[in-house]
Amino acid sequence: MTRYTSDDIRGVVAILPTPALPGADRWDSADTVDLAETERMTEAMVSAGVDVIMTNGTFGEGASLTLAEVLAFNDAVVQTVSGRVPVFAGATTLNTRDTIERGRRLADLGADGLFLGRPMWVALDGAQIVAFHAAIAEALPGQSQVVYDNPSAFKGKIASEVYAQLARIPQIVAAKHMGLSLMGDRFVADLAAVAGRIRLLALADDWLASARRFPDEVLACWSGDAACGPAPLLALRDAIAARRWEDAQGVSDDIAGALETLFPGGSFEEFSRYNIQIDRAEFEAAGWIRPGPTRPPYTTAPEEYLDGGRKAGRRWAALQQRYSSIDVSS
Repeated sequence: MTRYTSDDIRGVVAILPTPALPGADRWDSADTVDLAETERMTEAMVSAGVDVIMTNGTFGEGASLTLAEVLAFNDAVVQTVSGRVPVFAGATTLNTRDTIERGRRLADLGADGLFLGRPMWVALDGAQIVAFHAAIAEALPGQSQVVYDNPSAFKGKIASEVYAQLARIPQIVAAKHMGLSLMGDRFVADLAAVAGRIRLLALADDWLASARRFPDEVLACWSGDAACGPAPLLALRDAIAARRWEDAQGVSDDIAGALETLFPGGSFEEFSRYNIQIDRAEFEAAGWIRPGPTRPPYTTAPEEYLDGGRKAGRRWAALQQRYSSIDVSS
């Protein structure tokens, strides 16, 4: 029924921003996607060696793009990837029927699966979360799903007992999780609940801690920082895969150091209020892609928060240069 399974989701899952043309931050802007930069960014990601691509999450501005822009962007991504790695296209909307229609359009473009946040205008309970994903699976049985479990964006954490039910939907192959460091025992309970049928994706800077504790289960991470250059993430991937824990610790420490200023005052909750803008400042400062401006209404943030993003971007750029110039495969 599905093209991919949880076993296919391994390594670095890079979540793409949506590059914007000048003027995209105006309310009267139209056709804001920089398609040339989208193609360049996507080719650079795949050529570098990332394992999976996802689109149109939070900092990918799935909430502030028009449908035409979502389709144009994902078409450019899918055509550039050309089947070399799986592409899970963001299809989040405010209701089930629009999500199905968007998912159908993305499938027609050639997306391998869907990256799905649940409707969030009113918080969904566990039964509604399961029903939502089951409806997508029924309507689009050939489309694999990655669940987007972001408590800040979707008004609550998916409970472990709900994960156990989601794991019985064969189309669901992975979940973008907040990980061990932020979720603690809840991550451990979720991992037990899915029983290997859903790949729980750790945060990149939390991947090593999770992988050392669960080396046969936590086999992939997600990262938006890949848009600053994926070389450090690929080095971490290779060290974890080989269980070269000391080497992996060194890379993980480098990544944590680079991202130290990304969360204002060390607060993930405060970061979540402005993460589109902070991440865009990070990408711009890193210089690996040309992200362009953010789209309304997410166009302003406290300057000190943006400065923290820029510092993180510059530090990551130094890591990208360093890890691009050395052989980290052995």
